[in-house]
Amino acid sequence: MHDILADIRNFIFVSDPPEQADAIMVAGGSYPELPEYAAALWKAGYAPRIFIGGGVSIKLGYFPGPHSKPERYRGHYETEYAFYRDVLLLAGVPEQAIIGENRSGYTKQNALFAREAADAHGLCIKRALLVCKSFHARRCLMYYQAAFPHTDFRVTPHDVSGISRENWFLSEAGIRRVLGELRRCGEQFSEEELKRYLP
Repeated sequence: MHDILADIRNFIFVSDPPEQADAIMVAGGSYPELPEYAAALWKAGYAPRIFIGGGVSIKLGYFPGPHSKPERYRGHYETEYAFYRDVLLLAGVPEQAIIGENRSGYTKQNALFAREAADAHGLCIKRALLVCKSFHARRCLMYYQAAFPHTDFRVTPHDVSGISRENWFLSEAGIRRVLGELRRCGEQFSEEELKRYLP
């Protein structure tokens, strides 16, 4: 059983040390910790620009508001993009360093629309730091690699909801989240998309 847990952990919880890159890309969502971390990476000089994206929840049909730190982020945010942008600006990231879109409803669209934004700005991104929830890392990486097949992604995840690679199997919430990600990694890719990874 120990080997199975280790295999799941090593597959789902992808993590790389940050390196100098052309851009920081933040997967959409409602956790301010992700854009806060992206802002810290930007301030440390790892990349000159930050890509953010996100419209409304595909399940709810609206943006439900910050998942944490509501006392700090009190704005009326209609989209994930508006929320993330506010977090970045409050953290000291200038407007000109932010590239974003407010249409995507799920992670795959985050990646596809980030590619559209990069192309629209004439950017060739050779390396990018991918900021996402730690238990969401593998699926994010798969989507962004599919959208940017020639980009070297360094996954720089952040723990949220108290779920980490060390403790995910110790709570029902952690097990549900991680096994849900494991299932979706297979369910949400078409045969054609998976062929891109074949030698």
